Amino acid sequence: MEQKLGNPQKTIEIIKKYDFAFQKKFGQNFLIDPHVLDKIIRAAKVTKEDCVLEIGPGIGTMTQYLAEQARYVAAVEIDKNLIPILEETLKEYSNVAIINDDILKVDIKKLVREYNDSRPIKVVANLPYYITTPIIMGLFESDVPIDNITVMVQKEVADRMQSGPGSKDYGALSLAVQYYAQPYIAANVPPNCFIPRPSVGSAVIRLTRHKEPPVQVKDPGLMFRLIRASFNQRRKTLQNSLNNSPEVDYPKGIIAEAIESLKVSPTVRGETLTLEQFAQLANYLSAQQPCG
Repeated sequence: MEQKLGNPQKTIEIIKKYDFAFQKKFGQNFLIDPHVLDKIIRAAKVTKEDCVLEIGPGIGTMTQYLAEQARYVAAVEIDKNLIPILEETLKEYSNVAIINDDILKVDIKKLVREYNDSRPIKVVANLPYYITTPIIMGLFESDVPIDNITVMVQKEVADRMQSGPGSKDYGALSLAVQYYAQPYIAANVPPNCFIPRPSVGSAVIRLTRHKEPPVQVKDPGLMFRLIRASFNQRRKTLQNSLNNSPEVDYPKGIIAEAIESLKVSPTVRGETLTLEQFAQLANYLSAQQPCG
């Protein structure tokens, strides 16, 4: 077998052979550190029983590692210029499907049905920074059966996903991720582990899907509207943020009562509330009549 990808020389050789031009619009940064690749595979806990969805395989560097550990890999790549490269770098692996498509438009439930009999899959990705949140939230909100999502993201985004109340990184993304999954940062990755080098540090984070949400909430949609409203104007009190939000359609008096029911100060800010408190707030308001 040819030398595996995952080192600078082999990656540069492939890029030159195909005269490949990096596309800024796709946020392409290829990983060139075998140690980091091993850490990703270990963090995702990939076994021979697993079907893995890989988002953005690039030239197939991580795909090769995944194919050796998993039963099957479905690799979804948006850039059609990478398809011939993937067909070459993955030609020795019979357990890989290369899918040229935009992950935000793929019917992932159908894909899971086709490749894994609708059993939970594992998702592994080196995600473009500009599209990290839509991809992760799209996976969680679509009810696709997922065991865990292990992704390379901007370090700052990984920190936000696992932050708790009161910290500067805590926000709507922290709460949304923690409602669906248990976050764990498996590795920090410096810019020199990529071609081309990104301008910021990265991190590998594993999001292990909760079997049941950690809080009981009657209307998750309402809870997330409250969360967004609370962080849209971060320096305002929770009460003012909710009163001013077009997404929260309740009388001011009811909002004040709901906050009072949490047994917190009337001047509390949203950034100090836990996920459980946001669930309590949503459950209180669910029982009231909106303005309309």
